[in-house]
Amino acid sequence: MFNQRKSRSVAAVLAFAGTLTISGLHKFYLGQPLWGLLYVLLSWTPIPKVASAIEGVWYLAQDEEAFDRNFNGGKRAISSSQEASNQVVAIAEALRELDALRQEGLISEYEFEQKRRQLLGEIS
Repeated sequence: MFNQRKSRSVAAVLAFAGTLTISGLHKFYLGQPLWGLLYVLLSWTPIPKVASAIEGVWYLAQDEEAFDRNFNGGKRAISSSQEASNQVVAIAEALRELDALRQEGLISEYEFEQKRRQLLGEIS
């Protein structure tokens, strides 16, 4: 759980749930167990419930980039289709460069074919 990307909406739901049930679950989810424990220990007071509500609003008010910067180490989520598309574009560009080298006589037909097969094999 600690290595997985944290969701802004899940954090907000857990924070708002803390206003009705056990406060601090969102802190555990976001990898801040000491804060979560403090919220649980202070659960007999209204402080964690108010703080949870404020933090829930704060999570929703942030854009994805700010949330990622604060809770995901700055790593943005990339969809698998976007990642695959980026890979195909990179391989296509490499194939164009490889073909240019072949046409200029800098590599042989055999070398071109071997490298072309290797590049096409990388498409997952």
